[in-house]
Amino acid sequence: MRKISDTIARLAALKAHHGTSPGSLGAPDRLSALARFGSNPGALAAKFYLPDDLSDGAPLVVVLHGCTQNAAAYDRNSGWSQLADDAGFALLYPEQQRANNPNLCFNWFQLAYVKRDAGEALSIRQMIEAMVEAHGLDRKRIFITGLSAGGAMAAAMLASYPDVFAAGAIIAGLAYGSAATVPEAFDRMRGHGGPSDAELRRMLRDASSHRGAWPRVSIWQGMSDQTVAASNAEAIASQWRGVHQLDSAPTHARIEGKSTRQSWCNASGEVVLEVNMIAGMGHGTPIDKSRYGTPGPYMLDVGISSTQEIARFWGIADGDARPSTGSKRRDIVGYTPPSIGSRPNAGPRIPARSSEVSTAKKREVSPASGVQRIIEDALRTAGLMR
Repeated sequence: MRKISDTIARLAALKAHHGTSPGSLGAPDRLSALARFGSNPGALAAKFYLPDDLSDGAPLVVVLHGCTQNAAAYDRNSGWSQLADDAGFALLYPEQQRANNPNLCFNWFQLAYVKRDAGEALSIRQMIEAMVEAHGLDRKRIFITGLSAGGAMAAAMLASYPDVFAAGAIIAGLAYGSAATVPEAFDRMRGHGGPSDAELRRMLRDASSHRGAWPRVSIWQGMSDQTVAASNAEAIASQWRGVHQLDSAPTHARIEGKSTRQSWCNASGEVVLEVNMIAGMGHGTPIDKSRYGTPGPYMLDVGISSTQEIARFWGIADGDARPSTGSKRRDIVGYTPPSIGSRPNAGPRIPARSSEVSTAKKREVSPASGVQRIIEDALRTAGLMR
Protein backbone atom coordinates (compact mmCIF):
# COMPACT_ATOMS: atom_id res chain seq x y z
CA MET A 1 0.00 0.00 0.00
CA ARG A 2 1.29 3.46 -0.88
CA LYS A 3 2.26 5.47 2.19
CA ILE A 4 -0.33 8.01 3.28
CA SER A 5 2.21 10.80 3.00
CA ASP A 6 2.83 9.92 -0.64
CA THR A 7 -0.89 9.80 -1.40
CA ILE A 8 -1.54 13.08 0.41
CA ALA A 9 1.17 14.81 -1.58
CA ARG A 10 -0.15 13.39 -4.87
CA LEU A 11 -3.70 14.47 -4.11
CA ALA A 12 -2.57 17.92 -3.02
CA ALA A 13 -0.58 18.34 -6.21
CA LEU A 14 -3.57 17.37 -8.34
CA LYS A 15 -5.82 19.82 -6.53
CA ALA A 16 -3.42 22.74 -6.54
CA HIS A 17 -3.80 25.32 -9.30
CA HIS A 18 -0.95 27.62 -8.50
CA GLY A 19 2.53 27.61 -10.01
CA THR A 20 5.88 28.60 -8.65
CA SER A 21 6.40 32.32 -8.58
CA PRO A 22 9.20 33.31 -10.97
CA GLY A 23 10.36 35.80 -8.37
CA SER A 24 11.04 33.01 -5.89
CA LEU A 25 13.26 30.96 -8.21
CA GLY A 26 16.92 31.30 -7.34
CA ALA A 27 16.17 33.49 -4.33
CA PRO A 28 18.86 33.25 -1.64
CA ASP A 29 18.46 30.90 1.30
CA ARG A 30 18.55 33.02 4.46
CA LEU A 31 18.69 30.06 6.84
CA SER A 32 21.66 28.40 8.58
CA ALA A 33 21.97 24.77 9.64
CA LEU A 34 21.64 23.80 13.29
CA ALA A 35 24.19 21.00 13.35
CA ARG A 36 23.84 19.48 16.82
CA PHE A 37 20.80 19.56 19.05
CA GLY A 38 20.46 16.21 20.82
CA SER A 39 19.74 12.55 20.17
CA ASN A 40 17.33 13.48 17.36
CA PRO A 41 15.16 10.31 17.45
CA GLY A 42 13.00 11.62 14.61
CA ALA A 43 16.04 12.03 12.33
CA LEU A 44 15.01 15.57 11.33
CA ALA A 45 17.22 18.37 10.08
CA ALA A 46 17.09 21.87 11.56
CA LYS A 47 17.58 25.35 10.12
CA PHE A 48 17.48 28.69 11.92
CA TYR A 49 17.57 32.43 11.33
CA LEU A 50 18.81 35.20 13.62
CA PRO A 51 18.34 38.88 12.73
CA ASP A 52 21.36 41.14 13.07
CA ASP A 53 21.72 42.62 16.55
CA LEU A 54 19.12 40.31 18.07
CA SER A 55 18.56 41.37 21.66
CA ASP A 56 18.99 39.05 24.64
CA GLY A 57 15.77 37.38 25.69
CA ALA A 58 14.21 37.60 22.24
CA PRO A 59 11.21 35.39 21.31
CA LEU A 60 11.59 32.18 19.30
CA VAL A 61 9.20 31.18 16.49
CA VAL A 62 9.19 27.55 15.30
CA VAL A 63 7.91 27.13 11.72
CA LEU A 64 6.88 23.78 10.20
CA HIS A 65 6.66 23.45 6.41
CA GLY A 66 4.05 21.40 4.54
CA CYS A 67 4.42 18.33 2.33
CA THR A 68 6.72 18.73 -0.72
CA GLN A 69 8.20 21.87 0.84
CA ASN A 70 11.44 22.53 2.67
CA ALA A 71 12.50 25.09 5.25
CA ALA A 72 14.15 27.54 2.85
CA ALA A 73 11.22 27.63 0.43
CA TYR A 74 8.67 28.08 3.19
CA ASP A 75 10.66 30.90 4.74
CA ARG A 76 11.13 32.61 1.39
CA ASN A 77 7.45 32.45 0.45
CA SER A 78 5.94 33.13 3.89
CA GLY A 79 8.16 36.10 4.73
CA TRP A 80 8.91 34.97 8.27
CA SER A 81 12.57 35.98 8.21
CA GLN A 82 11.70 39.43 6.84
CA LEU A 83 9.25 39.92 9.70
CA ALA A 84 11.88 38.60 12.13
CA ASP A 85 14.21 41.37 10.94
CA ASP A 86 11.51 43.98 11.51
CA ALA A 87 10.17 42.70 14.83
CA GLY A 88 13.29 41.18 16.40
CA PHE A 89 12.78 37.47 17.03
CA ALA A 90 14.62 34.24 16.23
CA LEU A 91 13.35 31.53 13.88
CA LEU A 92 13.71 27.76 13.99
CA TYR A 93 12.74 25.58 11.02
CA PRO A 94 12.58 21.83 11.69
CA GLU A 95 12.95 20.13 8.32
CA GLN A 96 11.71 16.73 7.26
CA GLN A 97 14.06 14.36 5.41
CA ARG A 98 13.23 12.13 2.44
CA ALA A 99 14.61 9.12 4.28
CA ASN A 100 11.78 9.58 6.80
CA ASN A 101 9.11 10.59 4.33
CA PRO A 102 9.62 10.68 0.54
CA ASN A 103 7.31 13.68 0.17
CA LEU A 104 8.77 15.63 3.10
CA CYS A 105 5.59 15.44 5.21
CA PHE A 106 5.89 15.47 8.97
CA ASN A 107 4.42 12.20 10.23
CA TRP A 108 1.54 13.79 12.16
CA PHE A 109 -0.72 10.72 11.84
CA GLN A 110 1.56 8.27 13.69
CA LEU A 111 1.43 8.40 17.50
CA ALA A 112 5.01 7.21 17.85
CA TYR A 113 6.19 10.33 16.02
CA VAL A 114 4.08 12.95 17.81
CA LYS A 115 3.82 11.90 21.45
CA ARG A 116 5.82 13.66 24.15
CA ASP A 117 9.47 12.63 24.46
CA ALA A 118 9.46 10.45 21.36
CA GLY A 119 10.05 10.59 17.61
CA GLU A 120 9.82 13.78 15.60
CA ALA A 121 8.18 15.63 18.50
CA LEU A 122 11.22 15.05 20.73
CA SER A 123 13.58 16.07 17.93
CA ILE A 124 11.77 19.40 17.61
CA ARG A 125 11.81 19.85 21.39
CA GLN A 126 15.57 19.25 21.40
CA MET A 127 16.06 21.83 18.63
CA ILE A 128 14.13 24.39 20.67
CA GLU A 129 16.27 23.74 23.74
CA ALA A 130 19.47 24.07 21.72
CA MET A 131 18.32 27.41 20.28
CA VAL A 132 17.30 28.82 23.66
CA GLU A 133 20.59 27.81 25.28
CA ALA A 134 22.84 28.95 22.43
CA HIS A 135 21.21 32.34 21.84
CA GLY A 136 19.76 33.36 25.20
CA LEU A 137 16.15 33.33 24.01
CA ASP A 138 13.09 33.86 26.19
CA ARG A 139 11.64 30.55 27.39
CA LYS A 140 8.33 32.27 28.10
CA ARG A 141 7.97 33.45 24.50
CA ILE A 142 8.30 30.36 22.35
CA PHE A 143 5.73 29.97 19.57
CA ILE A 144 4.98 27.43 16.85
CA THR A 145 3.15 27.45 13.53
CA GLY A 146 2.82 25.20 10.49
CA LEU A 147 0.94 24.51 7.26
CA SER A 148 -1.04 21.34 6.45
CA ALA A 149 1.07 18.39 7.66
CA GLY A 150 3.17 21.02 9.42
CA GLY A 151 -0.03 22.46 10.89
CA ALA A 152 -1.05 19.04 12.17
CA MET A 153 2.44 18.62 13.64
CA ALA A 154 2.18 22.07 15.23
CA ALA A 155 -1.09 20.95 16.84
CA ALA A 156 0.69 17.83 18.11
CA MET A 157 3.54 19.87 19.56
CA LEU A 158 1.13 22.22 21.34
CA ALA A 159 -0.65 19.17 22.77
CA SER A 160 2.49 17.26 23.76
CA TYR A 161 4.46 20.26 25.08
CA PRO A 162 1.94 22.86 26.32
CA ASP A 163 4.46 23.83 28.98
CA VAL A 164 6.94 24.91 26.30
CA PHE A 165 4.80 27.13 24.06
CA ALA A 166 3.15 30.44 24.87
CA ALA A 167 0.99 30.19 21.75
CA GLY A 168 0.68 28.58 18.35
CA ALA A 169 -0.95 28.90 14.94
CA ILE A 170 -2.35 26.06 12.85
CA ILE A 171 -2.86 26.64 9.12
CA ALA A 172 -5.01 24.11 7.22
CA GLY A 173 -4.15 21.51 9.85
CA LEU A 174 -5.95 18.85 11.87
CA ALA A 175 -6.75 18.38 15.54
CA TYR A 176 -4.33 16.42 17.69
CA GLY A 177 -5.36 12.76 17.89
CA SER A 178 -7.94 13.06 15.12
CA ALA A 179 -6.43 10.15 13.16
CA ALA A 180 -4.31 7.11 13.98
CA THR A 181 -4.59 5.03 10.81
CA VAL A 182 -4.35 5.59 7.07
CA PRO A 183 -8.13 5.36 6.43
CA GLU A 184 -8.85 7.63 9.39
CA ALA A 185 -6.40 10.24 8.14
CA PHE A 186 -8.12 10.41 4.75
CA ASP A 187 -11.55 10.55 6.37
CA ARG A 188 -10.52 13.40 8.69
CA MET A 189 -8.96 15.38 5.86
CA ARG A 190 -12.29 15.10 4.02
CA GLY A 191 -14.13 16.15 7.17
CA HIS A 192 -15.73 12.73 7.76
CA GLY A 193 -16.13 11.03 11.12
CA GLY A 194 -13.63 11.57 13.89
CA PRO A 195 -13.47 11.40 17.67
CA SER A 196 -16.17 13.20 19.60
CA ASP A 197 -15.43 16.61 21.03
CA ALA A 198 -15.16 15.09 24.49
CA GLU A 199 -12.65 12.51 23.21
CA LEU A 200 -10.56 15.13 21.40
CA ARG A 201 -10.36 17.14 24.62
CA ARG A 202 -9.47 14.08 26.66
CA MET A 203 -6.63 13.26 24.25
CA LEU A 204 -5.34 16.83 24.48
CA ARG A 205 -5.34 16.74 28.28
CA ASP A 206 -3.76 13.27 28.36
CA ALA A 207 -0.95 14.17 25.94
CA SER A 208 1.08 15.52 28.86
CA SER A 209 0.91 15.93 32.62
CA HIS A 210 0.55 19.68 32.19
CA ARG A 211 -1.98 21.35 34.46
CA GLY A 212 -0.94 24.98 34.13
CA ALA A 213 -1.96 27.71 31.69
CA TRP A 214 -2.58 26.48 28.14
CA PRO A 215 -1.11 28.00 24.97
CA ARG A 216 -3.16 30.52 23.03
CA VAL A 217 -4.09 29.25 19.56
CA SER A 218 -4.76 30.92 16.20
CA ILE A 219 -6.45 28.77 13.51
CA TRP A 220 -6.38 29.56 9.77
CA GLN A 221 -8.40 27.82 7.07
CA GLY A 222 -9.45 28.38 3.48
CA MET A 223 -13.18 27.84 2.98
CA SER A 224 -12.55 26.42 -0.51
CA ASP A 225 -9.82 24.04 0.63
CA GLN A 226 -10.31 20.72 -1.22
CA THR A 227 -7.39 18.98 0.53
CA VAL A 228 -8.17 19.62 4.21
CA ALA A 229 -11.88 20.25 4.77
CA ALA A 230 -12.86 23.42 6.58
CA SER A 231 -14.63 21.39 9.29
CA ASN A 232 -11.18 20.51 10.64
CA ALA A 233 -10.83 24.11 11.81
CA GLU A 234 -13.94 23.60 13.89
CA ALA A 235 -12.56 20.39 15.37
CA ILE A 236 -9.34 22.15 16.39
CA ALA A 237 -11.29 25.05 17.88
CA SER A 238 -13.54 22.71 19.85
CA GLN A 239 -10.53 20.81 21.19
CA TRP A 240 -8.93 24.00 22.50
CA ARG A 241 -12.15 25.55 23.76
CA GLY A 242 -12.31 22.61 26.13
CA VAL A 243 -8.98 23.16 27.88
CA HIS A 244 -9.51 26.94 27.96
CA GLN A 245 -13.05 26.45 29.35
CA LEU A 246 -14.67 28.63 26.71
CA ASP A 247 -18.26 28.89 25.51
CA SER A 248 -19.20 27.60 22.07
CA ALA A 249 -20.21 31.08 20.87
CA PRO A 250 -17.27 33.43 20.17
CA THR A 251 -16.76 36.56 22.23
CA HIS A 252 -16.17 38.65 19.10
CA ALA A 253 -16.53 38.19 15.35
CA ARG A 254 -15.38 40.42 12.54
CA ILE A 255 -15.63 40.34 8.76
CA GLU A 256 -13.14 42.20 6.61
CA GLY A 257 -12.74 41.55 2.92
CA LYS A 258 -12.50 37.81 2.32
CA SER A 259 -11.74 37.03 5.94
CA THR A 260 -13.91 36.33 8.97
CA ARG A 261 -12.25 36.20 12.37
CA GLN A 262 -13.93 34.80 15.46
CA SER A 263 -12.22 35.17 18.81
CA TRP A 264 -12.80 33.80 22.29
CA CYS A 265 -11.72 35.58 25.47
CA ASN A 266 -10.98 34.08 28.86
CA ALA A 267 -12.34 35.40 32.14
CA SER A 268 -9.64 38.08 32.18
CA GLY A 269 -10.67 39.37 28.75
CA GLU A 270 -7.56 38.03 26.99
CA VAL A 271 -8.08 36.51 23.54
CA VAL A 272 -6.90 32.91 23.90
CA LEU A 273 -8.40 31.39 20.75
CA GLU A 274 -9.21 32.72 17.29
CA VAL A 275 -10.44 31.18 14.04
CA ASN A 276 -9.69 32.89 10.72
CA MET A 277 -11.68 31.64 7.72
CA ILE A 278 -10.78 32.93 4.24
CA ALA A 279 -13.61 32.87 1.69
CA GLY A 280 -12.63 31.46 -1.70
CA MET A 281 -9.16 30.36 -0.56
CA GLY A 282 -7.90 26.85 -1.28
CA HIS A 283 -5.18 24.83 0.44
CA GLY A 284 -2.24 26.87 1.56
CA THR A 285 -0.83 29.69 3.65
CA PRO A 286 -2.48 33.10 3.09
CA ILE A 287 0.04 35.81 2.25
CA ASP A 288 0.03 39.43 1.12
CA LYS A 289 2.92 40.02 -1.27
CA SER A 290 2.72 43.76 -0.63
CA ARG A 291 3.62 43.09 3.01
CA TYR A 292 5.33 39.77 3.72
CA GLY A 293 5.62 36.75 1.45
CA THR A 294 5.94 35.69 -2.17
CA PRO A 295 3.33 33.62 -4.04
CA GLY A 296 4.26 30.00 -4.72
CA PRO A 297 2.88 26.47 -4.43
CA TYR A 298 0.49 26.45 -1.46
CA MET A 299 1.48 30.04 -0.64
CA LEU A 300 -1.60 32.00 -1.69
CA ASP A 301 -1.69 35.75 -2.24
CA VAL A 302 -5.15 36.63 -0.92
CA GLY A 303 -4.20 40.05 0.39
CA ILE A 304 -3.85 38.84 3.99
CA SER A 305 -0.46 38.23 5.57
CA SER A 306 -1.08 35.39 8.00
CA THR A 307 2.58 35.69 8.97
CA GLN A 308 2.10 39.22 10.29
CA GLU A 309 -1.36 38.51 11.69
CA ILE A 310 -0.13 35.47 13.61
CA ALA A 311 2.82 37.39 15.07
CA ARG A 312 0.41 40.17 16.05
CA PHE A 313 -1.86 37.66 17.79
CA TRP A 314 1.15 36.32 19.69
CA GLY A 315 2.13 39.85 20.71
CA ILE A 316 5.59 39.86 19.09
CA ALA A 317 4.84 42.18 16.15
CA ASP A 318 2.91 45.40 15.74
CA GLY A 319 0.25 46.33 13.23
CA ASP A 320 -2.69 44.73 11.53
CA ALA A 321 -2.04 42.99 8.21
CA ARG A 322 -5.64 43.06 7.06
CA PRO A 323 -6.44 45.07 3.92
CA SER A 324 -6.72 48.79 4.61
CA THR A 325 -8.31 49.77 1.30
CA GLY A 326 -11.07 48.35 -0.81
CA SER A 327 -12.57 46.31 2.03
CA LYS A 328 -15.28 46.81 4.60
CA ARG A 329 -14.88 45.85 8.22
CA ARG A 330 -17.94 44.63 10.04
CA ASP A 331 -18.02 43.61 13.68
CA ILE A 332 -20.63 41.01 14.55
CA VAL A 333 -21.86 40.37 18.06
CA GLY A 334 -24.31 38.02 19.67
CA TYR A 335 -23.55 34.87 17.66
CA THR A 336 -25.47 31.80 18.79
CA PRO A 337 -25.02 28.63 16.72
CA PRO A 338 -28.39 27.46 15.33
CA SER A 339 -29.91 24.26 16.66
CA ILE A 340 -30.45 21.74 13.89
CA GLY A 341 -30.35 18.53 15.84
CA SER A 342 -27.83 15.83 16.69
CA ARG A 343 -25.99 13.76 14.10
CA PRO A 344 -23.95 11.10 15.92
CA ASN A 345 -20.64 10.12 14.28
CA ALA A 346 -21.06 12.81 11.65
CA GLY A 347 -17.67 14.37 12.34
CA PRO A 348 -16.50 17.36 14.36
CA ARG A 349 -19.35 19.29 15.94
CA ILE A 350 -19.98 21.87 18.60
CA PRO A 351 -20.88 19.95 21.77
CA ALA A 352 -23.93 20.52 23.94
CA ARG A 353 -22.28 20.51 27.36
CA SER A 354 -23.29 22.63 30.33
CA SER A 355 -19.73 23.86 30.70
CA GLU A 356 -19.83 25.37 27.20
CA VAL A 357 -23.36 26.63 26.59
CA SER A 358 -25.94 28.31 28.76
CA THR A 359 -28.38 26.00 30.55
CA ALA A 360 -31.23 27.83 28.85
CA LYS A 361 -29.88 27.16 25.37
CA LYS A 362 -28.14 23.79 25.31
CA ARG A 363 -27.75 22.48 21.79
CA GLU A 364 -25.72 20.15 19.60
CA VAL A 365 -24.74 21.27 16.12
CA SER A 366 -23.75 19.31 13.04
CA PRO A 367 -20.56 19.97 11.03
CA ALA A 368 -22.57 22.08 8.58
CA SER A 369 -23.06 24.65 11.31
CA GLY A 370 -20.69 25.78 14.03
CA VAL A 371 -17.78 27.91 12.82
CA GLN A 372 -18.36 27.33 9.10
CA ARG A 373 -22.14 27.89 9.20
CA ILE A 374 -21.76 31.07 11.23
CA ILE A 375 -19.16 32.42 8.87
CA GLU A 376 -21.19 31.59 5.76
CA ASP A 377 -24.28 33.30 7.22
CA ALA A 378 -22.23 36.36 8.13
CA LEU A 379 -20.68 36.57 4.68
CA ARG A 380 -24.11 36.33 3.03
CA THR A 381 -25.40 39.09 5.31
CA ALA A 382 -22.48 41.28 4.27
CA GLY A 383 -23.15 40.57 0.60
CA LEU A 384 -19.83 38.76 0.20
CA MET A 385 -21.21 35.30 -0.49
CA ARG A 386 -24.30 33.92 -2.21
